[in-house]
Amino acid sequence: MISANLSALFYLVSGVLFILALRGLSSPETSRQGNLFGILGMFIAITVTFLSTGSFAAGFIFVLTFILVGGSIGAFIAYRIPMTAMPELVAGFHSLVGLAAVFVAISAFLNPEAFNLGTPGNIKLGSLIEMSIGAAVGAITFSGSVIAFLKLQGIMSGSPIIFKGQHPLNAIILISIIVLIYLLCSSQSSNLFWILLAISFLIGFLLIIPIGGADMPVVISMLNSYSGWAAAGIGFTLENTALIITGALVGSSGAILSYIMCKGMNRSFFNVILGGFGATEDATNSSSKEQRPVKSGNADDAAFLMKNASSVIIVPGYGMAVAQAQHALREMVDTLKKNDIKVSYAIHPVAGRMPGHMNVLLAEANVPYDEVFELEEINNDFANADVAFVIGANDVTNPVAKTDPQSPIYGMPVLDVEKCKSVLFVKRSLSPGYAGIDNDLFYKENTLMLFADAKKMTEDITKNL
Repeated sequence: MISANLSALFYLVSGVLFILALRGLSSPETSRQGNLFGILGMFIAITVTFLSTGSFAAGFIFVLTFILVGGSIGAFIAYRIPMTAMPELVAGFHSLVGLAAVFVAISAFLNPEAFNLGTPGNIKLGSLIEMSIGAAVGAITFSGSVIAFLKLQGIMSGSPIIFKGQHPLNAIILISIIVLIYLLCSSQSSNLFWILLAISFLIGFLLIIPIGGADMPVVISMLNSYSGWAAAGIGFTLENTALIITGALVGSSGAILSYIMCKGMNRSFFNVILGGFGATEDATNSSSKEQRPVKSGNADDAAFLMKNASSVIIVPGYGMAVAQAQHALREMVDTLKKNDIKVSYAIHPVAGRMPGHMNVLLAEANVPYDEVFELEEINNDFANADVAFVIGANDVTNPVAKTDPQSPIYGMPVLDVEKCKSVLFVKRSLSPGYAGIDNDLFYKENTLMLFADAKKMTEDITKNL
């Protein structure tokens, strides 16, 4: 067992490492180093927590067993999971963080003596407030993350689920949670505690079901924030400095990321939380649009246009992730460079299903970071580029975001690929994107549709080059 002062010092060190981890993860070039800082910080925090408990010898085998079991399961899942399913994995892990916060709160409420919080029915007021907030946020995180997982996995429709009186109902439930926390702190009734948990689980479901697929990246970052605040609340209950620091860092960084994502879509954060964004168009409208004439080509046509270009801009999207085409894309780009063709990558803030999805895929294929540009940096370059090669990016290239006030993505900044001299769009079919709407870019005069699997098409283009 180590002293309280020494524990505080090591917790401070782990907190600094967590801050360095976040700083490292803010850039692809330093992300691996950031991960190492985070791992080291967590190792120190866990070790100090073990050494700080009086019953270290008695509980060591018990806790270590669960760490090994849980860690093995997590490592196996992380190793086997494809990049396309990473958003679902993140949502699933967020749900477990929320559930862990709920379980700790239940333990602390039922057995406060074990946590030095008082006795049943006579828990310290400050601890009870922290415990109640942590439990409520944890329950919301769990149920909301489950819905996000089901939508991302395709088990549940990605379209918004909206019913009459939904917003007033959500408002009443949220007010009820605040009232219940006040009453619980006054009476310390176990019945009120269980009711608080039940309606917190309920509001988590109700908050996420009206959110459509196009807003899913914001949902992921928002749930990340929720899980952090839940952990911080429980950290106060446990009087664990490392948990408070970690939770606050995750909560605040998730909130900032949510704001950045909303700004990237020109959306209000509250509109995302309360909205029905991403509604599916009616079948009649979709089918009529698909009957519009399109120009389609093959790998030979695409190779000819690229070979005669001086500059090419690559726009990766979720279709690239599904086909695992990032390595084939890198080979194609290397071939273009050998022919003295300038190549850049354009990344939209919400491309894919989670923040940074495309950046991670390109980094996996060792794409140089100085060739990858965000929307604001590269959008003006499309007008001067010869070819835009869109590989599975649908909603983030849709011109209706700028022209149709009735469109659910109206006002969202999109990549101006239609301004290129030629647009090569790799897609399996004319089906709509995750937002459920048709893409007018398919029918532009300068667009050539390449109907095929993204990986195979890219490999065939490279052979023709």
